[in-house]
Amino acid sequence: MPSIFSRIVRGELPAYILAQDELHMAILDINPLVQGHVLVFPKKEVDYLFDLSEEEYLALMSFSKQVAARLKEQVPCTRIGVSVIGLEVPHVHVHLIPMNTIDDMNFSREKSTLDLTLAKGLMSSF
Repeated sequence: MPSIFSRIVRGELPAYILAQDELHMAILDINPLVQGHVLVFPKKEVDYLFDLSEEEYLALMSFSKQVAARLKEQVPCTRIGVSVIGLEVPHVHVHLIPMNTIDDMNFSREKSTLDLTLAKGLMSSF
């Protein structure tokens, strides 16, 4: 069964797409830890980060860095936190999270809902 990210790549599910290239996609998390929480993933479905080839891994991190720089320009924050957990969806993905405190990266806290005004603004500015 294809992952949710593969279904987004194929256009089967809607997403708030911020950026993409031929190999990667960056979307807004619909249940963010904080507003501006972005998920970056390869379009190729691979379950585990370290199963990516060296080239694929470096390309994903480079794309994530580019998205993080643009995100920091658009969302007021001290920095962009990065996390790769790899248990919740069987498809490699990088969390980019605007941070002002360490608690902004606390994955055990309750998630919020996506601010659609922010989403539209980010989509138009990326």
